[in-house]
Formats: sequence, C-alpha cells, structure tokens
Amino acid sequence: MLSHLRVGYKMLTKKDDVLIISSTGEVAAEEDEYDRDQEQSNSGSRNSGSRSISGLLDRSTYLGALSFNIVAFALPALYSTLSKLWIVNIDSSQVVMTDVYTYIGVVAEVLNEGLPRTAWLLIGDKKNRTVPSRLSLSYTLIFVQGLLGLFMTLIFICAADRVAAAWVPETVRANSLTYVRISSMQALTSAIEIAVANCTRALDKPDVPLLISSTKFVANIVLDLLLISPFHVGSFTPTTTVQALIRMSCDLVAAFAGLLYFILFSWKLHRLSAHDKKIRPSISDLKILTPPGVSTLLESAIRNSLYLWLVSGVVAMGSDYATAWGVFNTIRWGMVMVPVQALEASALAFVGHGWGTWRSNAGIGMQRPKASISDLRSIAKPAVASASLALLVEIPLCIGLSLGGVRRFAYYLSGTEPVASIAEKMWRVSLFSLTFTSAIAAFSTYCPFFPSDNLQ
Repeated sequence: MLSHLRVGYKMLTKKDDVLIISSTGEVAAEEDEYDRDQEQSNSGSRNSGSRSISGLLDRSTYLGALSFNIVAFALPALYSTLSKLWIVNIDSSQVVMTDVYTYIGVVAEVLNEGLPRTAWLLIGDKKNRTVPSRLSLSYTLIFVQGLLGLFMTLIFICAADRVAAAWVPETVRANSLTYVRISSMQALTSAIEIAVANCTRALDKPDVPLLISSTKFVANIVLDLLLISPFHVGSFTPTTTVQALIRMSCDLVAAFAGLLYFILFSWKLHRLSAHDKKIRPSISDLKILTPPGVSTLLESAIRNSLYLWLVSGVVAMGSDYATAWGVFNTIRWGMVMVPVQALEASALAFVGHGWGTWRSNAGIGMQRPKASISDLRSIAKPAVASASLALLVEIPLCIGLSLGGVRRFAYYLSGTEPVASIAEKMWRVSLFSLTFTSAIAAFSTYCPFFPSDNLQ
C-alpha cells in the first residue's frame, strides 16, 4: 500500500491567482520553469532512489514526509517529559503548576485548528492553484493567525488570576500568577508555529516544522542544563519561574526562526515559478480561507471546551488528581500521540494533493462533481495507510504500558506514589479510546475535503 504513495504530483500553473477556465470548462495552463524542475526532480527520484534509504528523505513522498514529521513531533514531546523531571528536582509540589502551559495551549488550539486546517484543502491543492496563489494564501493565514495569537496572549495576561483559579490547585495557586502570565506567550508562538507548519507541510516542505522543533528542543535543553538542572551553573536556586522564562524565550526564537525560514523559502519558490505578481496577505485570500475554516473552528471549540471543563473538574478534586492528570497527558502526548500526529499530518498533506488532482480531472467548470468509489479509494489511500500504521503501533504500545509501564513512568515523572497510582487508573480507564484514537485521527483527515467546493 505504501509503495503507491511514493508519487510526485505535477503542479499546473496559471497566469494569475485564479483558475483560468476555457469556454469548454477545461483548465488552461502552461508549464513554467518551476514545474519542469519539479517534474525532473521527481522523475529522477523515482528512477534512482525508489529502493534506497534516500526515499525516506524525499519530502514529496508520503514516507519521506512521515519521516520528517515523526522527528518534528517527537522533539517537543521529549522536552515536555524532560521539563517535568527538572521541576520535580526543583519542587515536586510545583509539577501541577506547569500544566497551565498545556491548558493555555488547549485554548490556543481552538484558533490553531480553525483557519490552519484549511491549508491542506487550499494550499495543498497543487493541481488547481498557482504557486503565487498558494504562497499568498500561506502569508495571509500566518499573518491572521499571528494577530489572533497576540490578541489571545493579551487576554490571558490580563485574566491571569481567573486562569489560575480554573486550572491551578488551591495549594499552589498563590505562586502561580507569574507562571501563568509568562506561559500566556504560548498563544502567540503556537499560532505562528502551527500556521507555518501547516502551510509548509501543504507545500511539501516538512523540513520547516522540523527546523522549528529542533531549534526549540536544542535551545531548551541547553538552557535547562545550564540554569535549572541539578548540575546547573552558579550558586543560585532554580525556580519554576526561571523554567517558564526559558520555555517562553525558546518558543519565541523557534517560532520566528521557522517564520524566517518560510519567508526565505517562499521567495525562492516564487522566483522559480516565473510569476511577477507580488505575494502578500490580502482580504481576498482571507475570504477564501474563511468558509472551510468555520466548520473546523466550531468543532475544535466544542471539543476543547469539553476538555477544559473536564480539566477544571479534575483540578477541583485536589492536587494529587491534578498532578496525575498532567502526568497522564505527558505520557499520552509523549508516547501515544507522537506517531498519531505524524501520521495525521502526512495523511492530510497527501489527501489534499489527491483531492486537488481529482478535482482537476473532474473538470474545474463542473459545479459539485460526484466522485466514484474508485476516486474516493484513491484519494483515501494516505488516510488508510496512516490508520493501518497507527493501529499497528498503538495497540501493542498502549497494552504494554497498561501492564505496568505507566505506573513506573508516572512515579518517575511525579515523584509520589499516590499520583502514580491515580495516573495508572486513568490510563486503564482510557485504554480503549487511546488505542483507537489513532485510527479516528487518520480517517478524520479524509473528511474536511468534501464539505465545500472552494475553488475561488
């Protein structure tokens, strides 16, 4: 099955940002220098590297994109686990306070799963959109998400006391306001990171998200070792505030490093495309992005609101339960969700490419064309492959952890036996849903491409 996914998609370009449709309903297109370079590159890759390890580094193939995505998602998860260990060494009672960073990220996720999810449908459509059109949509998406992220950050800073009251146990709430305000910057940095990551993955550049993750991971590890680890430099006593400042600084550096890399890459891509039109954020592009983004925004808002309601209930049960919930999520996101996220991102990019190819072949002039079973099967190949691989990995992993691994790992992260015991119970109760979350996530990548025929 995976061998069928090692394909390069030829890009059709048009003379302006909208589709050029002839009187017969066919797309009028001509190859430019960028298309010819891409076609020759993909052809050479298929002929010379299809059976070599170089295929794993080919960003235009499913396996190549998956390789980059696994590393890109694994590094933040690894640091999240390590940061828990640093806080345990500082003060184990403060571990629960660090989960505020995660919960702020959940609220920011509502924005980050709205417009950014449209990247796969619109920016990932190689067949029907020009290079400048795709880049212009990317610039608009990143700019709008950056503004929304900044606005959300200011709200969190102003409402730090209410945030602490909702998500921090009373025993450590008095010392948490500074940590909440510093962690609020995550709303801005995550908005930029995810917008850049989705756009570049849709453009077959998964190395950009990898750069963001690598920069953040390396900077965090180096600064943590120097300032808050058990063998830190100097004679001062590390605090959770220092850890929050380090994480905020690294988030900012990584987000803007990824943004700079994207700008440089987009300039080169635009130059190769032989189009003279300038690329910049625009209201017209926002109007294209908004309609398909409404449904994903509403779904994300409902889902994450329910999650945060659950979190507030867990926090109200006491410090042990709140800490156990944080540890449970660290294990879940660090071990279970890394392959799920990588497989989902890879499937989204290639389902988007496949949708664009089908839509072009169906005839751009045709309104609401109907896809045959074979068409749907072809478009769904990346989603089916991701779901199959996810189940292959997740079922033995989740069952193995439930047999004792979770308790030991939870104790290692929290330093207390009651927390480890609660975290183990949470894992066993959630075992079924954890096991099949991967397949649900993979198949959900197939759905957002058909609610609308947005080809403006």
